Order: sequence, then structure tokens, then C-alpha cells
Amino acid sequence: MNADFLKDLINNYKNMIETRLAQHFLNPKSIAIVGASADPKKTGSRIQRFLVAHGYKGKIYPVNPNRDNILGLKCYSNLKKINEKVYHIFIALDGDKIIDSINDAISIGVKCATILSGGFSEFSLKGANLENKILDIAQKGNLRILGPNSIGIINISDSVILSANAMLELPNLKNGGLSVVSQSGSLIGALLAHGSSRGIGFSKLISVGNETDLSIGEIGKMLVNDINTDTIILFLETLRNSNEIAEMARLAYSSGKAVITYKLGKSDLGKELAKSHTGAIAGSDEAFNAFIKFNGITRVHMFETLIEVPNLFKNKVIAKGKRVGIATTTGGGGAMVVESLSDANIEVIDPGSSISKVMKKHNIPYDNNKLVDLTIAGAKPEIVNDVIQEFMNNDNCDLVIMVVGSSAKFRPDQAIDPLLKWANNSKPLAVYVAPDAPEALELLNKNGIASFRTPESCAEGIKAYLNYNAPSIIDDNIDDLKFQNIKNILKRVKVKNLTEFEALKVFDVMDINTVKSHVVSNLTKAIALRKEIEFPLVMKILSSEIQHKTDTGGVELNIISEEDLKIRYGKLFKVFEKLKIEDDKKQFIIQKMETGIAEIILGYRVDELVGPIVVVGSGGILSEVYDDKSVRIAPVDFKEAKDMISEVKSFMIFNGYRGLPKVNIDVLARAIVNISQLAFVNEIREAEINPVIIKKEGIVAVDGLINLS
Repeated sequence: MNADFLKDLINNYKNMIETRLAQHFLNPKSIAIVGASADPKKTGSRIQRFLVAHGYKGKIYPVNPNRDNILGLKCYSNLKKINEKVYHIFIALDGDKIIDSINDAISIGVKCATILSGGFSEFSLKGANLENKILDIAQKGNLRILGPNSIGIINISDSVILSANAMLELPNLKNGGLSVVSQSGSLIGALLAHGSSRGIGFSKLISVGNETDLSIGEIGKMLVNDINTDTIILFLETLRNSNEIAEMARLAYSSGKAVITYKLGKSDLGKELAKSHTGAIAGSDEAFNAFIKFNGITRVHMFETLIEVPNLFKNKVIAKGKRVGIATTTGGGGAMVVESLSDANIEVIDPGSSISKVMKKHNIPYDNNKLVDLTIAGAKPEIVNDVIQEFMNNDNCDLVIMVVGSSAKFRPDQAIDPLLKWANNSKPLAVYVAPDAPEALELLNKNGIASFRTPESCAEGIKAYLNYNAPSIIDDNIDDLKFQNIKNILKRVKVKNLTEFEALKVFDVMDINTVKSHVVSNLTKAIALRKEIEFPLVMKILSSEIQHKTDTGGVELNIISEEDLKIRYGKLFKVFEKLKIEDDKKQFIIQKMETGIAEIILGYRVDELVGPIVVVGSGGILSEVYDDKSVRIAPVDFKEAKDMISEVKSFMIFNGYRGLPKVNIDVLARAIVNISQLAFVNEIREAEINPVIIKKEGIVAVDGLINLS
């Protein structure tokens, strides 16, 4: 059989299975509600009421052993009593009763189940064990699970409202192109409420709960293939199954659908809340940012922006630059947007003579300011149209901003209506409506134009769009000989942590210039090395048990004579005694004292949530204090490495700052590339060079550590 034919056959079968799952999951033809209730005060009553109220066309089977009829429908004592096909069950029961329902569902061929109840892995070890038991039974029975701890599925475009969210008491749910996958169930209600108040509609909103089975990435792939979804929004508390999210984001980009995320965990308090709420560890925020950048996901930090920004991305291409043109009918409102953009490396363009001609044509005073203030006199359709037209035609402008003052509230026909024609333009238009004007916001949203209620959210939306990038190309080029040499070194290591000497050997194999090092076990050998290395010297304790030598007093710098060497040796020997290191393990590493323009840190680690990352930043003993660094998913290419260097604020001195020599940053960029390729060495969990000494024409690694997986 032809290999390509076999591959196509497998892919077609896989696509068929995924399509069928999406149908059963998002738009089932029949639903059983286990734990249904006729009491409107109980959560179990909401699911049936909401399904009926919002027009579900399929069959509904209430299940409750204590009732014959619920809200006008026949009620069944258990799932096995239903003699018709059931596609999806919603379980509103607690504890071990869930297991009985799962077993019954499998026995009648159900393929999807949503579990509302909490109290599982997010709560206790006992809960985690029950969750694992449920998953094990479900997997053996080919039953897919949403949750537990999920408030359910809201499929507005197909009228499948399978959720207990109280916000569904709203009589009308506005249909639209936004789809949401959230780790918080209550936030789905908040999004619905915010959207309803300004005319923003949704296609689907899904609460994943604990993601014990169906994950955000897998559900997201269903939405990529959903014709009613234009944009995918992720509300995250942590990151689970990052590989699936990465795959989903790349598929979304290929399909022309933006993925926008809001994630908790940026602050220490946010991390703790995320941990306690989801039962998962919130990882490094910098690592998360590197992950989403690598995979073409954009992030916002204001909840309001999350629903305001999607229209900026709809049917738009990636911006060529970060240049904006701004017009306003209120000078103060326009100035607030400009102020909010000031820290974002975004250029407000000089509009040029074309705008001057328009203003002159309409007798509007204009002093050639970058902020084109139309004033109250310019809040007229023909003037607004002509100014926006000039910005749209300007090749030096990547995005147009319009700020509308009081006319948005009382005369939308003057400054709002003329903006509607630009909804489908390839160059995006962002509109900040300064007064409280919900009708104007709804009109703009209805016509697909990104509109913002505050200058801060407007600025953040603009930043999100202009900083959006395509997914990075995955570089899997491997130097087999280099990595075989590394593995040979690692084979000789019998403990989890390498010594500094062993770590520097690995870095040397990675083509990172390292200081020449010698290992001694007594003072006589240390003195003998004096003939091979010129003063000043560095001497350090050497042990795989001690990762951070400076913290223990295990580093002696600037040794200037043989007598000084004897004194420093004695100090280090006492450190070993204090740490109770056995005599046969007391070793010392001696190096030439290297100096240069600066010290930096160069690191690699396998992050618990996003996988391999590479870090470069200000180095030495204060590296954690300054926290001046750049992070990327590893491996990186040469261009990405140079971008990382440009992001570290302290590295500006490498350009010849205040008379210092200009540094050859290409050498540093190559070292970043090289250490990032440790992503191909599964045995290494963490590697760090701190410091790397930066010299005019090169670098030298003088200290390092490597921890194995």
C-alpha cells in the first residue's frame, strides 16, 4: 500500500472521529440530565429550563429516581431506562453517584458527559482519587468527559444551552462570532453580561473545569473547525496540556482565526489564587508569554479588552509595523489614548500634508500636530470621512484610531455613522467612545468595528493587535555529533546535578567559550597550578551537592599571590567542613580571573507548564534582584536570539554606552542559540551560566550548573 495513501486514510479517519466528537459534544441531538429537578431553587432544574427557554430542538431526558415527570417531560429512574439514543449526558450529582451514572452511560453507548460537581482534584487528595477513577472508567468505555467542576456548554449559534450558569436567565442571548473556552465557569456569565450590555454576541462558551479529559486545546480545535466561530477567546488560570493548545493555536492561525487569551497568575497573589482554585501550579508568567508568542496567541491584561478587541483581528492581516494615525473630536480623549500608548514602542505618525489639505478644505484650524483634533466643529460626517480616508490611504500607517466625544451620545449620525463603512477594510480601525454611550458602542460592534469604553482598554487593544505575530517556525536542526558528545559526558555522571567542571565541559561542547578550569583536591596541587595560570586567580569549592556556591561562601575571587592562594584555600576548606562534605569529595576548581564590560546570565530550563525555555538577562549575584531578562521557547534561531538581546534593558551598554567599547553581540546571540539547543537533550532539566563575562570581541563562561531530569 502506498505510504501517502495510508497517511491520507489515517488522517481522514481521524478527521471523521473528531467531527463526530464535536457533533456529540457541542450540538447533540439528544441530552439526558442526570440529577434533574423540578425545584427552581436547585441547580439541577436550571439545565432543563435553559435548554427549553433558549430553543433546543433535540430530545431531553430528565433522570431522577424520585420523580415520574419533571417540567412536563417524562422522567427516568436511571439512564438504562431510556430506550432511545442519548448523545450527551449532563451530570448534576455528587461523589460516588457520578460513577454509577458513568457506568450506565457507557452501557447505553453515550459518547459525551458533562460533570457539574466540584470537590475533586482542585479540593483534596480524596477528590483527586475519585476524579482519576472516573476518568479511568470513562476511557475504557470510550466516553469523553467535560469537567468535572464544569458549569457546562453554551452553544448559542445552535441553540444548545447545556449549562447551569445563572446568567442564562437572560431572555435573549446574542449570537455572534466569538467563542470562549474558560477554566472559570463564573467568568462565562460575566462575559455574557458584558457582551449583552454592548451588543457583542457569542457563538459558544465552554467551561472546562478540571480538564480531566477534554482539554482547552482539544475543544479549541473543534472551534477552529466551527463555521460559526470567528475568534477564539481563552480564559486561563493555569496551563494544562500545552502541546494541545500550541497545536490548536497554529491551526487557528492557518484558518485565519485569532486566539486571544486572558490569564491569571501574573502577580504572586494571582498565582496563589490560580493554584488553589484549579489544583494546578501556575507557572512563570514570562514563560507563559514566551509560549503564546511562539505559538501566535495574543494576550490582554484587562478583562474588558477581552471582549472589545476581537473586531481588530477579524479579517485583518498582521501589521507590518507599529505605526498609528489618530483623529479625535475631543482633544482630551485623544490625549488619553496617546498617553496610554506611550510605553508601548508604538509610533504616532505625522499625518503629513494630506491631512492639512483636508482640514483646510473644511475650514478646521490645524497646527500640524500628530493628534488630529477635529474639535466640535469637525464632528460632521463629511469631515470625519475625509480624515479617516486619508489615514486609510497612508502607507506609513498600520492602524487608525478615532476618538469620539459627546456626539457619540447625542448625535451618532455625525461621528459614528461615517465610521461604519470601514468595518471590512484590511487596515483596522479602533474607536474609543469617550462618553457613556452604549448605543454607539452597540452600533459599532454590530457592524464589526472594534470599539472601546475606556482609553486604557483602547490602548491595550491596539498594543495587542500591533504586537500580534505569526507562530514561530519550529527549528529541529540537530548537530548529531555535538549531542552525542554531550550524552557521552552525561553517561559518566552518577548523580542528579553536574559539578561546575562537568557543566562547563558541556557548554564547551555546545560551542560556548568557557574559561580554562583545573580541578585539585589539595593545596600542593593548587600551588603547582600556579605555573600554568597567571594571577589573579579564582578558586571555588567543587561539589555536585552545592549548586549556588556564593551563598555558602564557596567562592574566592582575585587571588593575587601564592601566599594569598594558601589563605584562600584555608577559607574554602573550612566551608567544606561547615557543610560536612566527606574528605574524598572535597575538590576545588581553579580558573583565571576574567574581567570584561559586563556580566550576564544565560540559562535554559524545562518549564513545568510550557516546556523548554531559554533565558538571557543581567547577571552576577544580583540577577534575581534586577529581574532584567528576556525569555523564549527553546530552541531559538539567530534572529530571535538578537531580538532577545534587544529586549534586555541593561544590554544597551553593549552599543558603546558612555565611552564603553562596542560589543560584538553576534557572539552572544550565537551562544543563546547554542544553549537553547539543549531542548534536544532530554536528560537535561536545567542549565545555567552565571556569569557570562562580556568582552569587546567575545564572551567567556566562568561558572555554570546543570541539573538532570
